[in-house]
Amino acid sequence: MATMQDVQNAVAAQQTVEDSVVTLLNQVAQQVRDAKTVNDPAALDKLAADIQANTDKLSEAVKANTPAA
Repeated sequence: MATMQDVQNAVAAQQTVEDSVVTLLNQVAQQVRDAKTVNDPAALDKLAADIQANTDKLSEAVKANTPAA
């Protein structure tokens, strides 16, 4: 049986992973925006918007499924 510390450690690790995913997706979206000057601006804008939408969706799903402290 897991101890309270085991559960706390698991929650902390999960939060770190989730925060890392959100940060990564935000950085990728910004890199795409920055690159649009040398490629197809409309396609890159759509891709950036899609990446941002997925980031927002992931963030909301995590919030919705995380019990209040």
